Amino acid sequence: MEDLISLPPYSLSQAEKETRLLKELNTLTEHHRQHCQAYNRLMKIIHPNLKDASKLNEVPYLPIGLFKTERLLSIPESDIFRVLTSSGTAGKLVSQVFLDRPTADRQTKALVKIMTSILGPDRMPMVILDSEEVLAHGDQLNARYAAILGMMNFGRDHFWALDENRQLKIKALKDFLHKHSGKPILLYGFTFMVWRYFIQCLSNGELNLPQGVLIHVGGWKKLHEEQVTNEQFKQLLKTRAGLQRVHNFYGMVEQTGSVFLEGPDGFLYPPAFADVIVRNPVTWQECPVGETGVIQVLSALPTSYPGHSLLTEDLGVVHGIDDSQCGWLGKRFSVVGRVPKVELRGCSDVYAYQGRQ
Repeated sequence: MEDLISLPPYSLSQAEKETRLLKELNTLTEHHRQHCQAYNRLMKIIHPNLKDASKLNEVPYLPIGLFKTERLLSIPESDIFRVLTSSGTAGKLVSQVFLDRPTADRQTKALVKIMTSILGPDRMPMVILDSEEVLAHGDQLNARYAAILGMMNFGRDHFWALDENRQLKIKALKDFLHKHSGKPILLYGFTFMVWRYFIQCLSNGELNLPQGVLIHVGGWKKLHEEQVTNEQFKQLLKTRAGLQRVHNFYGMVEQTGSVFLEGPDGFLYPPAFADVIVRNPVTWQECPVGETGVIQVLSALPTSYPGHSLLTEDLGVVHGIDDSQCGWLGKRFSVVGRVPKVELRGCSDVYAYQGRQ
């Protein structure tokens, strides 16, 4: 596992990843069966006649929604170091994920490996496209809170771009950018908030950030409702803020650390220690390249809870394998929506929903 984390994240061919990752995932399946009674019972029900997987698409999975209704952990209660909860609308159940210190440390190392592959080793002056008030509500918006704190480790001299009323502090932002003129700038925010409180508050050419890089994350449901595509999102960032390096990423609290980063070609990529399977929602067999299905996420990171193989509530499509134009190996895929009648999930979507209440 440590070897997989230490590799350049997108350096393994799919065949080599299958061989190395499969061994780790089979070990994790057995580990969680031995240490989590609830997981062992679920495996007997969902995957009877279970044996070691011979291919990644044979690794048994749990429906991700179980983390909202079941207390799933593979460590003694006394070893719980941190509890992560997902975003959720008012009155809805949230996922609970139990970490011990080794799992938390492993997730942090993995995230650093992924992000430094595009940001480099040096911390940049950082603009957080959010309000500092979020830090006062960590218990209420824990996924958003934790994501911001995690990304702050990659920046320095942090500037919160929104005030307590979610208004863009444009003059103070321009002063901050002038202070760091000529330097690379890191920007981070949730997709919907970047759209509503940053992009839509700027006129063409109002900011000039040719050395800037924006990392954004979150559900696209609200933007899809407004018929905003990823291409339009990026084009407006370029014309209004001069931003040319923009990376989305797909991730979830149930597999913290194993984020799927958008490459320079606009597709999402699994790192060396993780992968995706897209499954036909009728047969549950793996879909061929180009066919839309339900996303299963795999990760070698979680040892404190059985989250190494999860069937999500998202729809996606694998567009190609080991054939990218940007030199990244493995599967290139995109997320195209949610399984019908599934509640809001992404931090951005939840925030957009709450904003309408």
